[in-house]
Amino acid sequence: MASDSRCKNVLLAYQSLGIIFAHLSISPLYVYRVTFSGRLRHHQSEEVIFGASSLIFWTLALFSLLKYAVFMLTVDDNGEGGIFAIYSLLCRHAKLSLLPNHQAADEELSSYQYPRNCSTRSAPRCKRSTELLNKRKNFLHLLVLFSTSMVVCVAVLTPAITGNNLHDRIAMHFNSLLASVLAFFRLTIGMAFDVSCVLLVCLFVIQHKGIDKATSMLSPIMTLWLLSIAAIGLHNILVWNPRVMQALSPNYIYRFFNSTGKDGLVPLGGIILCVTGAPDEMFHDLTSEYLFPSTQIAFLCVAYPSLVLQYMGQAAFLSKNFHALPTSFHASIPHPVFWPVYLMAIFVAVISSQSAISGSFSIIRQTRALGCFPRIKVLRASRWINSQIYIPELNWFLMVLCLAMTAGFRNMDRIANAYGDSLNISSDIISSSTFSGDLQILTTFHLLPFGFPVIAWITQTIVVTLITPLMIKLVWNKNTMLAIAFFLLYGPIETIFLVSSCHGIPRGGWASLLISGIFTAIMFIWHYATKKKFLYDQHNKVPMKWVIALGPSLGVIRVPGIGIFFTELATGIPFGFTHFLDNLPVFYQVAVFVCVKTVPVPYVLPKDRYLISRIGPKSYRLYRCIIRNGYKDVNHKEDDFESDLILCLAEFVQLEAEGSGTLDRSTDGRMAVVCPTENLGMRVENLDVSAALGGGTKSTILQKLQARYFKESSQLIHRRSVQFKLHQTMFRDPGVKEELLELVEAKSSGMTYIIGHPNVKAKPQSPFLKKFAIDVVYSFLQKNSRSTSVTLSIPQVCLIDVGLNYYV
Repeated sequence: MASDSRCKNVLLAYQSLGIIFAHLSISPLYVYRVTFSGRLRHHQSEEVIFGASSLIFWTLALFSLLKYAVFMLTVDDNGEGGIFAIYSLLCRHAKLSLLPNHQAADEELSSYQYPRNCSTRSAPRCKRSTELLNKRKNFLHLLVLFSTSMVVCVAVLTPAITGNNLHDRIAMHFNSLLASVLAFFRLTIGMAFDVSCVLLVCLFVIQHKGIDKATSMLSPIMTLWLLSIAAIGLHNILVWNPRVMQALSPNYIYRFFNSTGKDGLVPLGGIILCVTGAPDEMFHDLTSEYLFPSTQIAFLCVAYPSLVLQYMGQAAFLSKNFHALPTSFHASIPHPVFWPVYLMAIFVAVISSQSAISGSFSIIRQTRALGCFPRIKVLRASRWINSQIYIPELNWFLMVLCLAMTAGFRNMDRIANAYGDSLNISSDIISSSTFSGDLQILTTFHLLPFGFPVIAWITQTIVVTLITPLMIKLVWNKNTMLAIAFFLLYGPIETIFLVSSCHGIPRGGWASLLISGIFTAIMFIWHYATKKKFLYDQHNKVPMKWVIALGPSLGVIRVPGIGIFFTELATGIPFGFTHFLDNLPVFYQVAVFVCVKTVPVPYVLPKDRYLISRIGPKSYRLYRCIIRNGYKDVNHKEDDFESDLILCLAEFVQLEAEGSGTLDRSTDGRMAVVCPTENLGMRVENLDVSAALGGGTKSTILQKLQARYFKESSQLIHRRSVQFKLHQTMFRDPGVKEELLELVEAKSSGMTYIIGHPNVKAKPQSPFLKKFAIDVVYSFLQKNSRSTSVTLSIPQVCLIDVGLNYYV
């Protein structure tokens, strides 16, 4: 058993190389070049080269190795990593969630309690005080949103840089017989920009395919790339300067700043490029498919040694070839393997772009689940990998932004500045003497920094540094000194790196800040309006006394069928229900109030998903169903919500009759967690679509309309049609069989979905800023986002929209 586990970890480690480490492993292409592109180019000595190498080694050790590979990979939420994993842990254990929809039953979820490393001791005093301070909650929430927006910014800039790599020009000096070939080649160079835009479009077009089929190809490429740069680095150490191993001593860092003075501070923005991508790849991409043991194995055994050897090898080469600083990586490659390594670098750059786009899908899916992003359609892009999703709206929006960045900046130097650092991209490498005869090649590379933007990376890692001490104290209940020590170790160093990289903001770095600022504002305003709307619903919900006073008929005509009323309230009757009855005094014989909510856990097991209760006396036939999803759950097309709901209601009716003492699942007052099953008195039978349309008590006209809709709607062709039948079981309580028969009859008559269509407005006396946020920004986002019926995959023929006015 232990050997099988080890083999599985090794296999997952191999697969993770093709998905997780693309950004980190491409950094050697430009770290030394960027570091020595400014004032540091005037300090060309072996001591300075060794000092820069020592800085790179210890930066890798402190951040990539110690902070992320050793410590942060253990900070997972049931196997899921990232900033939202920490935030969800804080929301669960320190009550830092801003939406007041928490229920006691949520704490009994199998994935809610006792995560790894969490202590079960009582909450400390600082936790209880944090729950009372909404300002701290808002500040923490804003930090998380800003860090999230930086991930989206990276998804825009990384493909733009990759696409502009087509501007790489190879200027060939042929003899007079080949002059016409050179003229023709120069003519086609003007088309490079158009071709790069076409390739960018292709990159976004194929996103819906996912990467599960490409994993088998990506892993060999990344493994070969890492082993190749390791071999090149080892070759350069042995051939050029074995003394470079002395640079492992931190003493060379002191000698570096002693020699360069103030000129050595600004190039720190280039040094930090050696770890860009570490938080997003190792920490944010940690999923239940690639657990931390396999990720640690891949990093510690392959990625980290390869990177160290490569950086040390470049330092050894540069210490004897100062003129090659502008082309450090490519000049250090032995000539026989130059072109294979160059082609592999292009493949790795494309992989990094794919990883950036996939990461943006994942992070936006999580913000949407927590009510911080407009309604969007989330689809699974991979059948086998749950974490691989596709968001059509975001994909096309990123494509437009990416093309705008490419066309607007046009120049790769300026796009690189948008990455947060002033980069001297264009460089000429020396003529290759390995080609004999009259053919000489002068290669001009526009090799771009394919890694994460410096400012975006620094912002994300600073947010992690700020939030992690809260988790150490409030979630793990560890000593306060441990939390303070973590912050003091990384906070000052990251601040220095941030200050050193801010000089590139006026030369293009403002673009990344602008994009992230816009996304942060969108997410914050949407969450603010959603919270206000929820509080309005909660304040105006209908008292149960009023409902009971209406009697079993609810004061209206009850017609055959099931009415499903969607609401965000987990308790009480929404005011939209009374608004519906006032305008249309007819309702269905069975009414179910459905609340779809997201709990701060990554996934909710099917057995824990449905929470059922009864509203009022049994004769009212009013039920409540709370559907709980995790922030990483994705609705599947094959899911049959209607059948699951009927089975859950049937099970609840029988368990309720048997008494709560016989329930083997958790209860919350009158609510019970039930799982759709066919074992308790009711079974499901497949039914032809034609039979389903012909049954029930519907009128002939309604049956014809529904038949036409089923025929024309491509989304419902594969929809499973079922009928329900009771088992031949003797029920001790005759009322149970009667209620189940009524439920079956109502289902055969049809199900109708009632959804509130909110019109949210700010109160007249509200400040101007609030009116602008609610009446302008939120209203625009609401009108241009997916409707609730689309996100819930509700057939339009069964839908009723109820207009509701909210004044918040």
